[in-house]
Amino acid sequence: MTAKPDPRLRTSMGLVLLACVPGLLALFWLHGWSLLLNLLLCASAALLCEGLVLTLRAQQWSTALNDGSALVTAVLLAAALPPLTPWWLPVIATSVAIGIGKQAFGGVGRNLFNPAMVGYAFVLLSFPLQMNHWPGPAPGLLDSLQQVFIGSDQIDAWARPTLLDGLRHNRSLTIDELFASHPGFGSIGGRGSEWVNLAFLLGGLFLLQRKVISWHAPAGLLAGLFLFSLLGWNGSGSDSNGSPLLHLFSGSTMMAAFFIATEPVTGPRQEWAKLGFGLGAGLLIYLIRTWGSYPDGTAFAILLMNLTAPSLERLALQRQRVAR
Repeated sequence: MTAKPDPRLRTSMGLVLLACVPGLLALFWLHGWSLLLNLLLCASAALLCEGLVLTLRAQQWSTALNDGSALVTAVLLAAALPPLTPWWLPVIATSVAIGIGKQAFGGVGRNLFNPAMVGYAFVLLSFPLQMNHWPGPAPGLLDSLQQVFIGSDQIDAWARPTLLDGLRHNRSLTIDELFASHPGFGSIGGRGSEWVNLAFLLGGLFLLQRKVISWHAPAGLLAGLFLFSLLGWNGSGSDSNGSPLLHLFSGSTMMAAFFIATEPVTGPRQEWAKLGFGLGAGLLIYLIRTWGSYPDGTAFAILLMNLTAPSLERLALQRQRVAR
């Protein structure tokens, strides 16, 4: 027997995809055609992998493909992956996200971990060189196609360190000197990425307005990151870990807060539990950025908090019973 697609899930996934548009447009402005190539590769791999698994299970493709969850995973991965990576890297990341992160647990609604972050963490651990190669000024369409599908030494001319990389490896410059001299620094955060974060913030507010997500997990993540970066901030000295605003508008902060930490299946359902989930994710993101081996750490923070979701849910339910 084949289950019918849930129209509410399809509607919410459609709204999530719509909310991603401002962030994707900002990423296209920043990275050019390479973003569209990432989107095409991730979306194709997601649909093919999900279709293959459904075929092996003798299920109808329309049952799961029409709900939009595979496309949401693909879009989030495409936005998170570095541009101009070899074509096989987005394909592997998406296949792992769908095949292992989602379908290995039985499909949508049964997965224990955020599928997009499973795929991202897998390629980050497996292919660190490609995952830490972020280009500078966006090349044209032909150069992007050549780099993605054929490979080229030109990427060495395009590549530049990100803000979080520069902050991590800084030993002598003050924060003001870094902002003045480092190509990865913009006005308050990463050059260009501060606008991308603002765009994903706009999309997140749209989801809040349409009641697709609740405010608890985003508020918890942003408050946790702000609080702990404020406690760890020691001004603009050379040993500074960066200001709260720098952390809020760098890396994938806003996408993590509104599009990843709010994933309903792998996170808790109780309001207080969602708030604790977000706070824990914000703390882990800051700790990994500051003392870990990876510049951002969103994927690892979310996956670790996925493990705590059942415990947070039980604590929230106990709190409700005590309050009564």
